[in-house]
Amino acid sequence: MGMWDAARAFPEQIERAAKVGGWIGLPSHDEIENVVILGMGGSGLAGDVVTSVAGPFMPVPIVVTKNYEPPNFVGPSTLCFAISFSGNTEETVEAAQTAALAGAHMVVIAKGGELAQLAQSWEAALIGVPDDIPSPRAGVAAMLVPALLVLEEMGLFPGASEWVDLGVQQLKVRRDELVKEQNGARELARRIGRTIPLVYGGGGLGTVAAVRWKNEMNENPKIPAFMHTVPELTHNEIAGWAQYGDMTRQVLTLVLLRHDHEHPQIMRRFDLVRKWTEEVVAGIEEVQAAGEGRLAQVLDLMYYGTMVSLHMAANEGVDPGPVAVLDDVKATLAN
Repeated sequence: MGMWDAARAFPEQIERAAKVGGWIGLPSHDEIENVVILGMGGSGLAGDVVTSVAGPFMPVPIVVTKNYEPPNFVGPSTLCFAISFSGNTEETVEAAQTAALAGAHMVVIAKGGELAQLAQSWEAALIGVPDDIPSPRAGVAAMLVPALLVLEEMGLFPGASEWVDLGVQQLKVRRDELVKEQNGARELARRIGRTIPLVYGGGGLGTVAAVRWKNEMNENPKIPAFMHTVPELTHNEIAGWAQYGDMTRQVLTLVLLRHDHEHPQIMRRFDLVRKWTEEVVAGIEEVQAAGEGRLAQVLDLMYYGTMVSLHMAANEGVDPGPVAVLDDVKATLAN
């Protein structure tokens, strides 16, 4: 399916997505009181990135919904993004129809499918996803970047274009580093080996990156992986390390995802997490984001995780592309 090629072309995917424009049907800034993003899987993750990057700077609240129903508050003052790689994701299609009936201003991001047809019937803004991207998880940038630029065009997130440019710059630097024969992602994959990754991220950006790492580990090498977020885990999960250390140190590797936008107390909590877990896991690995700006840093962490997961698939002799069980779920529910 070309997953390695798609990973190597990730910076160019963002550049291409940033050139899309000329949307019609966008409401004015003053008409919008809230923003809702509908999406599942990689499409939903695109919404998570938009929320973590743009949300803190927007004058209205933004919410991501991963379900069959949009929030009850959706109405004529809502800007609603319906994001689906295929355009046929059943949860997103159903939620989008409900939102449109409630009078929301719809923006559809999809390769085609039922959502694209609905967008035309709604006379909503329709943004396509390139046909040459092999899977939803490989097309996150093609879905999130247009959403950021729509928000910028409407005056809800000024400066998005500059952040996208900074993200591309950092990803090219990281890509050049990680395509070398010997590189950090390959070495990290080797150290994780056949243990189960447990990924911890801090704050909004770290949480999104940790979800991405977990999902990529599940779908590329087809292994179990888990995640949690600081500070929340220091109010519950950390207590669970008091027992079974003789087992957990055989099977779990803790991966800490760090970035420059962590709250000072989150930094301190990460130090405590290291202290409390070093005796009960196989190893503790740390990946530090690079780049200028929130978008560049979260994309950098996400990209690093993609490359680690691909190396883990290669180490196990697993084709990272097909995900038969997910296809089976969709086919079963369609009948």
